[in-house]
Amino acid sequence: MRLFYNIFIVAYRLSIGLASFFDDKAALWVKGRRNIFAEIKSRLEPGGKTIWFHCASLGEFEQGRPLIERMKKQEPGTKIFLTFFSPSGYEIRKDYPFADYIFYLPYDSPKNARKFIELVRPQMAIFVKYEFWFNYISELKKRDIPLYLVSGVFREEHYFFKRWAWWQRKQLAKFNYFFLQDEKSKALLNTVGIHKALVAGDTRFDRVREILSETVDLPLIEKFMDNKKVLCAGSSWPPDEDIILNFLDKAKPDIKLIIAPHDISKKHIDDILKKFEDYQTVLYSDKGIGDDEYKNSKVLIINSIGLLNKLYRFADIAYVGGGFGLAIHNLLEAAVYGIPVVYGPKHRHFREAVELAENRGGFPIAGEEDFLAIMDKLISDKAFYKKNALAAGNYIRENAGASEMILKELL
Repeated sequence: MRLFYNIFIVAYRLSIGLASFFDDKAALWVKGRRNIFAEIKSRLEPGGKTIWFHCASLGEFEQGRPLIERMKKQEPGTKIFLTFFSPSGYEIRKDYPFADYIFYLPYDSPKNARKFIELVRPQMAIFVKYEFWFNYISELKKRDIPLYLVSGVFREEHYFFKRWAWWQRKQLAKFNYFFLQDEKSKALLNTVGIHKALVAGDTRFDRVREILSETVDLPLIEKFMDNKKVLCAGSSWPPDEDIILNFLDKAKPDIKLIIAPHDISKKHIDDILKKFEDYQTVLYSDKGIGDDEYKNSKVLIINSIGLLNKLYRFADIAYVGGGFGLAIHNLLEAAVYGIPVVYGPKHRHFREAVELAENRGGFPIAGEEDFLAIMDKLISDKAFYKKNALAAGNYIRENAGASEMILKELL
């Protein structure tokens, strides 16, 4: 089985190499790994304790982040070696100040795994959520380096629980401990003989609570609000934007709209500008325009990254995009502000989406009619709004604390 796995890894690497000629993200994936061992060697400082964190992308990083920052606070001398699989994580967080070293993870070959572990020499390795690179796992086990999975989630359809996946289950057994998000994941691991697991919860709850306490100074957003109700559409895609436009056209609400799209390419921003051209639209980057134009505009388009989790604090209602595509984006960074959260139908694999709906802090919709109905109710019924806004904030508070539980076990 290991031979087949390594053949797959080589084939995957070759496919990314071919894709790099016409895909920007693939090109970054390849470029970021070029001469990577020489770069690691040149930057490493000898001695001291090193903890290796690996995250697939930005979302997983946000789950690992509360642990990294608490570790640095408790043990300032410990070096954090942070790796990413995806450019969407590395390119945004390559200057993250709480990690001492930040690199792409070399692709998972036996040779690369051996060379990486020999160079970095971590005292502990922490993989976040879904990351299972079997050559790295084997090399860590061979050297008796403790390996942990944090914020892990397992589902019945995962290949680990298929009858044929005996070899993959052997690799899972090489982890020292699993810190899981829910009881179902623990029960699934138990069915394959793995009992070294604790249901600690999701560290993202701790992260969004930290964001809530941060000081934010965004005077342009405050000018735009002008004491009006605000709907903030975060990580939106074209189907989400069409639904929101339909709402504005039909309901004519006395509400302002902030759109922070997932894709901020010039083409997509131009498409949004055209789509909402009847609504006095301004771009966030147009910082030279006058105060009156900001106050009189109806739609503000955020064409820069890194602001979304701060923008929700200015909103009365949040719409989180992605639910009419592959899957919804982060609901927690909206719900933490104690506002109702609306999202599309592709959310069944997201525990927080289901639980928010059950607690009435979240509202899944199937299409335009659902969105019109719930927006009308939230805007017109103050008691209904207040009850559901409170439920969203309470849900975050009640589920925080995973990071402290995990750190007690690790340090």
